[in-house]
Amino acid sequence: MTLLALTLAVALVQPPPAAGAAQSTTTAPTMRTLDKGDHSNVDDAAQLVAKSAQEWQQLWQKHTPDRPRPTVDFSKEMVVGVFLGSRPTAGYTLEIVSATQDGGKLTVRYREASPPRDAMRAQVLTSPYHIVAVPFFPGEVKFEKAGAAGRAGK
Repeated sequence: MTLLALTLAVALVQPPPAAGAAQSTTTAPTMRTLDKGDHSNVDDAAQLVAKSAQEWQQLWQKHTPDRPRPTVDFSKEMVVGVFLGSRPTAGYTLEIVSATQDGGKLTVRYREASPPRDAMRAQVLTSPYHIVAVPFFPGEVKFEKAGAAGRAGK
């Protein structure tokens, strides 16, 4: 109880932002995962953007033509996807962690991880990917690898 009271007291004594202080123009739009996994037909590493139904159809056709394509309303959303490309074993992971608008750019950050060195790994080719829908953004889309996640499972 004392710890809770102390935490509350510290939070209440924090000074308010200075009047006239510069406000950040960065906004983080909401993301909706459309598909994520470790088996894509996209064999090479790629970062892809689809801003129209036609581009989405082409992206999905490359990725997995045998499954139904998730619905996207391109008047409100667009699609971004990151593909690691072919990997020699199981255990590799990929996640889009944020999509942030800053001025005239949308920055998509993703994190990838490798299996632990001492882990038993299935000897099977994998191709990890993550595809998300974000609010439509007419400007430039930039991809950045986020801080290293290290080894998966550690």
